[in-house]
Amino acid sequence: MKNPKKKDENKVEYGTISLPLPLIEKIKERIKGTGLPSVSAYVAFVLRQILSSPFQGKLLGREEEEEIRKRLKNLGY
Repeated sequence: MKNPKKKDENKVEYGTISLPLPLIEKIKERIKGTGLPSVSAYVAFVLRQILSSPFQGKLLGREEEEEIRKRLKNLGY
């Protein structure tokens, strides 16, 4: 009996998300000259930053909430 192939434990699987096209265009403009190779790389970078924040999961004050609203608006939301 042959040993089944071991699944590569370090392999990362990817999924797909949809973003509004105007947002994608804004991201493309923003990443020019940054070394980030794609919109997906930028989105993954931003989400990692947000999720690794020490404030993740904590209630935000009015100022922090307003800052997030401004950032999201600048991103097209």
